[in-house]
Amino acid sequence: MKRFVIHLKRVLQVSALLFLLPVSCDNFLEKPLQGKLTQENFPTSASDALLATNGVYNIMLNSSFHFGLFPIMDIMSDDARKGSNPDDQGSTIGPFDRFAHIATESNLSRWWNTLYEGIKRANVVIEKVPDIVMEENLRNRYVGEASFLRAMFYFDLVRAWGEVPVVTTTIPILGIERSTVGEVYDLIEQDLLVAINGLPEKSDYAAADLGRATKGAAKGLLAKVYLFQNDFVNAEKYALEVVSSAQYDLMPDFVDANSKSGEFGIESVFEIGAIGFEGTGGDQYGNVQGVRGTPNRGWGFNRPTLDLMASFEDNDPREDKTIIFLGEVLDGIPIQGDGPTLDETKDSNGNLIEIECYNQKVWTPGNNVPSQFDHNRRILRYADILLMAAEALNENNKPAEALVQLNKVRERARGGNNAILLDITETAKDALRDIILHERRVELALEGHRFWDLVRTGKAESVLGPLGFVSGKHELLPVPQTEMDLTQNIWDQNPGWEN
Repeated sequence: MKRFVIHLKRVLQVSALLFLLPVSCDNFLEKPLQGKLTQENFPTSASDALLATNGVYNIMLNSSFHFGLFPIMDIMSDDARKGSNPDDQGSTIGPFDRFAHIATESNLSRWWNTLYEGIKRANVVIEKVPDIVMEENLRNRYVGEASFLRAMFYFDLVRAWGEVPVVTTTIPILGIERSTVGEVYDLIEQDLLVAINGLPEKSDYAAADLGRATKGAAKGLLAKVYLFQNDFVNAEKYALEVVSSAQYDLMPDFVDANSKSGEFGIESVFEIGAIGFEGTGGDQYGNVQGVRGTPNRGWGFNRPTLDLMASFEDNDPREDKTIIFLGEVLDGIPIQGDGPTLDETKDSNGNLIEIECYNQKVWTPGNNVPSQFDHNRRILRYADILLMAAEALNENNKPAEALVQLNKVRERARGGNNAILLDITETAKDALRDIILHERRVELALEGHRFWDLVRTGKAESVLGPLGFVSGKHELLPVPQTEMDLTQNIWDQNPGWEN
């Protein structure tokens, strides 16, 4: 299952070529591309096309691909706090807890630059591979893979920053402006339609190629893209096409939706493979969230909140399978936690505000640091598709059909215990909308969805306002100050972040 990831580690030729390109978005746009091989001599053959395509995937093995490394999207939600011990990254990541982050925070620039590095690599494939004489279906597949990945990179950019520069060529455009949100979404949709046409279904891939983009992944991502634009007709269409494809299902046990044993399984629509190695190929994002102390698995960031714990219905098995509590034994390993971290944190009035606990969804068996790097981050899983379908169907005034998709998720979650998590029967549109959003919270907790779900549904101010969220500002991140400086401030900073 890890062969594709290991192969990516060995893509030295394409990495050498593409790493010649500058990382900063501004440098990329303002300066001629360095290295004639990229523009004139690479890729020119079928083997080059494979290397170039793998080079696009390779960017996801960069730890900064994951929100710059730290799980800031969860930390800005009501699901998580910074975590670790109080002093660790207290002045850099800690401010995301209370919406006091600033444009100079390095996590933001790392994430921005890594996404644009991926876009540059995708552009090489999309622009050059169509001219290569090779087997047509394979050529279309490579272009489809690169188009899917470019869409995914731009989807992160537009959700995080709104208006961003759109670059679709290997030839630099001097003085490029930020494109409108609508223009960015137009490109994303076009790329995903290309991907849908060129990609095979998951079942058509050999075992060694598991982890590559599929037709189902492209349709699932397109459904989410339409959901974020409140285009519920198209969101319904593409989500249900994934459902009807018979390529996916829910893992029998909820814990395996993110576990080692569920890697590339029936629920996986798109995930990033990793190996247990402290370096390229290993998932440092998982290590950043690993149990701190005993066992020594990681840094301990992204601590589940008391509010998240309280959001689970009584006896919902997902709570214990989402959160690692001190005293638990996982895979035979006792969880004792970190000595310098308080087991309980109270405010000045003696009210409990935090307990030491960890994100179980990144847990991998083992008791040392390298084994925690062996987590495959799920970008899109089938439960997410079902809940998107339920949401779109409800918005399209089809509550009975929405309940079918919603209750599939609840049925799996109850694990055969029919006394808990009873089927939802509510059909009133507004009430069912809130129920589906809540189900997304408890099903997808700590997977990076909650903050954006609150923003896109207009609930961020009411839910996150007490945590410091300011409407009209915190829906977007500030454009990294490094980019503003490099462009000599020709771009307007995002609203609310001007000073």
